[in-house]
Amino acid sequence: MVIPTPAQAYMSSEANALYQQACTLEYQHNLTEAVNKLLQAIKLAGDEAMLYTKLAGIYTDMDQYDKAVEAYLKVIQLRPSDAFVYISLGNIYETQSKYNEALSAYKKALELFPEYKYNYLNIANIQYQMKNYKEAINNYNTFLATYAQHNEAHKNLAAAYMANGNYDKAVVEYEHLYLKDFQNFDAYSNYGIALFQIKDFNKSAEILEKAIERDPENTSAHATLALAYQELEKNDLALEQFKVVFAQKPNLFSLKFDYANLLADMGKNTEALVEYNSYVTHYPNDPRVYKNLGLVYKRQKNYNMTIVNYEKALKLSPDDIDLKKDLASCYHLQEDYDTAIKYYDEILAVSPDDYDVKLNKAIALHATKKYDTAIAMYNDLLTVKNSDIVQNNLTEAYVAQGHEDLKLHNYSKATDEFLKAISRGTKDSMAYYGLARAYRACNVNDKASEYYEKAIAMDPEKTLYSSEFAEFISEINSTAQPEKIENPQGVSVSVQEEDSLPAIVVSDTSTKEIDMQKNKDLIALADENYKKKNYDTSILNYKEALKINPSDEVTLLKIGNVYKLKDDEKNAIDFYKKAIFVNPSYADGWFNLGLVYASQKNVAESKKCFERVISLDNNYAYAYYALALAFETENNKSEAVKNYELFLKYNTDPNQVKAVEDKIKSLK
Repeated sequence: MVIPTPAQAYMSSEANALYQQACTLEYQHNLTEAVNKLLQAIKLAGDEAMLYTKLAGIYTDMDQYDKAVEAYLKVIQLRPSDAFVYISLGNIYETQSKYNEALSAYKKALELFPEYKYNYLNIANIQYQMKNYKEAINNYNTFLATYAQHNEAHKNLAAAYMANGNYDKAVVEYEHLYLKDFQNFDAYSNYGIALFQIKDFNKSAEILEKAIERDPENTSAHATLALAYQELEKNDLALEQFKVVFAQKPNLFSLKFDYANLLADMGKNTEALVEYNSYVTHYPNDPRVYKNLGLVYKRQKNYNMTIVNYEKALKLSPDDIDLKKDLASCYHLQEDYDTAIKYYDEILAVSPDDYDVKLNKAIALHATKKYDTAIAMYNDLLTVKNSDIVQNNLTEAYVAQGHEDLKLHNYSKATDEFLKAISRGTKDSMAYYGLARAYRACNVNDKASEYYEKAIAMDPEKTLYSSEFAEFISEINSTAQPEKIENPQGVSVSVQEEDSLPAIVVSDTSTKEIDMQKNKDLIALADENYKKKNYDTSILNYKEALKINPSDEVTLLKIGNVYKLKDDEKNAIDFYKKAIFVNPSYADGWFNLGLVYASQKNVAESKKCFERVISLDNNYAYAYYALALAFETENNKSEAVKNYELFLKYNTDPNQVKAVEDKIKSLK
């Protein structure tokens, strides 16, 4: 479409001659003299828009933008409906970074000439510069609806999508440009970063590697590649990229948090602490760093520093329930039960049905001798699900509360508590001894005698029981009375010193020696059955051992091994995964899991496992051998050779050397 041009004012032949001379001088790049000729012409024909248009153009070429603007404004006075004058004016304002003025000029041009779609690109570019990404995106898309093959517009649209957080759409645009002309594609860094943001870590790493090939100094590409490798658990590769990043920009403290996380994941706890502390000096209000500092200190069993950092994190993030759980757990481990209970109560106020927190609170109450409250909570927990820990602790709480009530002369209540403990099958002789004392206090002598005898039979080496029983018999058969304290009901009972009673131990605070021995015996029995190829029986023995120590990664691994021998790969995988869940640094667990995946032809997952083994223990020779086999399966001969050679480096079995050397020769 042609814009109607207003009628030109009359220009004399003299003025026209000057105009033509100016055009010639412009062609000859004598811009200063061209301007002089135009100014002379304007004196003769001051209302001729063409003279001002030419003058504005030459001023623009001379970078005299203010004079160019002044000339274009004069043109607008003479030809107010000329859309292209506004576009030219907008171009100058854009060059001067006067984005508001440029946008107004472009919008005026659009108003005058809406059919000129190219102007949408001008408007979109200005809106992008002004960070009005949403409107910029709309105008880029309007422009591309007409000029679909305009690569620069697609590239700018992708950048706008990224700036607006529409990473999935940015990926679509970059992929379109890449597939259309990958040889001239130059947005590898942004493409890789967008892929990272949509969690396509494999492809992100692939594209970012290309970005770095083309521009090794691109710190953003190195940084995002480090994070992508980290997500893919390629920790050694991530570490290399982080080192490049900090060599290029030592003060890039914003990345120190992720770097510290990587070091912590690799078991480099001391180095991780240094990096976390470097990060926190610049970002002291980030609760994540204190939480992760606490986690590292917890691994080092430095619970005091764990608590210090968790408290800082909680101050910054007071509604973080998971953090409160971790903090309560630390206070519990430190045996600061009152503080632990305070946090348990805060959690339960938000999540009243949290079973684990209720159990931990009950155990803490138990440990602080608030037995009645603990008993009520244990009983409540048992209505939700049965648990050996809860059952055992409930029984122990009944025994402990019974002895507390004996001290207070609450004999009826004490009797009820001891009977409940005994009915629950307790093997604790203290329950029988306590019941004997309660019956004795109430003059139920036959029952007292019966339970003294049972307590002595259960624990004959405890002289307290036999000496007190002898005193009781003497008291019954003699007029001589032992020292007594009168209770409110007038019933007499001999009183032992409080420290003569053994302490009640709560199940979760220390593993009983008897349980530890039982655990060892069950594992030994399981090992014996395994040697005899009684596999089903060995599994049952191992599982019984796990009931005592459910976090024993070695026993979990052994069960997985037995299932593997039985060709039950599903259960083998399940138990290998449990082993590495309770101990993520358990190299044997990762290795055996990788072997099962390899037998299932799941090469990708097997490689991940073997690579994880090597990251945990780079001397683990057979991980290199297994990894080499996996690469050989993929016909990746160079990687196979590399890993076979590493196997030879770390291998201690001379019988394997010749066979592996032959493999290397055949692959080369």
